[in-house]
Amino acid sequence: MVVVRPPISMEFQERLTQINYNFKLAQLGLQIEIRGANLYLRGVFPPKPDGKRLQPHQQRINLREYPDLVGLRRAEQQAKLVCAQLIQDTFQWRHYTKPDIGINIDNSLLAAIARFEQHFWVTRDYKNNASTQTTWKTAYAPYLAKLKVIAQSNTILSDREIIYQTVLTTTPDTRSRQICCTALKSFAEFLGLTLDFDLQKLSGKYSYKYLKPRELPDDETILKYYYQIPNPQWRFVYGVMATFGLRNHEVFFCDYHTLSQQIQNQRATITVKESTKTGTHEVWAFPPTWIDGFDLRSINLPPLNTDLTKTTLQKIGQQVTRQFQRYDIPFSPYNLRHAWAVRTIHFGLPDAIAAQMMGHSIAIHTQTYHRWISRRDQQQAVDAALRN
Repeated sequence: MVVVRPPISMEFQERLTQINYNFKLAQLGLQIEIRGANLYLRGVFPPKPDGKRLQPHQQRINLREYPDLVGLRRAEQQAKLVCAQLIQDTFQWRHYTKPDIGINIDNSLLAAIARFEQHFWVTRDYKNNASTQTTWKTAYAPYLAKLKVIAQSNTILSDREIIYQTVLTTTPDTRSRQICCTALKSFAEFLGLTLDFDLQKLSGKYSYKYLKPRELPDDETILKYYYQIPNPQWRFVYGVMATFGLRNHEVFFCDYHTLSQQIQNQRATITVKESTKTGTHEVWAFPPTWIDGFDLRSINLPPLNTDLTKTTLQKIGQQVTRQFQRYDIPFSPYNLRHAWAVRTIHFGLPDAIAAQMMGHSIAIHTQTYHRWISRRDQQQAVDAALRN
């Protein structure tokens, strides 16, 4: 198949010159050039596995992009990714030696999805790899998978149309639609695509403020179901979540040293470790009396697999949810966390401190939990204020 090179515009030539000049200033050792109908990346790369030379030498990579402004933006992104791979010694020729085929929209887009995933991992903080894996699997991978299916089954659609059709597969004004638009916005920016529709408007009106208040269990109900759990290890999980407002998976990634050691004149706290969803943070008990009431100083966790090279935070959390269902607890594990948050409001804990302990922003804290204070909670707060 013969691919005819489109005419080179002055704007394209100026942009190409500027990109290559920037690469030279940064001493990247890379240059983008036009060869035939495609853009290539020239630089010193490791020897090819099937090549005769054994040392790195000057070579070219076919970036499989048209020499137009959109292709040039994609090529620049690819060049930066290659540079990062060379620096981190993760460059592999197999990603760049696919058979020469006619370039078309769906092949280009499908290849871009693979490059975007590489870009995602290269630009993320590896200090919290478990959280990064969860973000990719829940907020990016499902929607890029939808996009891939649409691209493969609708080869006549443009990149922009494929992105638009992917958004339409989600329900308007839902969390799913919002996450989809956020993921595809990042993908479009990676491609250098200027969309002719507004993803911000398409994302809809979903917000925490539109959520209905949960029927949170009161303290008496929480105590009641604690004693109905027959397994002491799962009683510990239940008790520590209720007392410290932990996420499902966080129970298994905490430093319990100050909780297990009776330290004079010091309130027992626990520290959520860095490997969790929102990183390390210290948490205090609300109420502190539940530490001894639930016998939390005797650390007694179930033997779950917490090796994050073999499982994920999401799967660990799902196991906690299944145990709650097994013991016929009529509310979700997360409601223990929400009840803890509302409880801190009654204790007068500043929102900034409570939000920090929960590992989220003050805005999320106030938008979510202050709306969930029921009349029961209000009456308790009034009674407490009058007693004081």
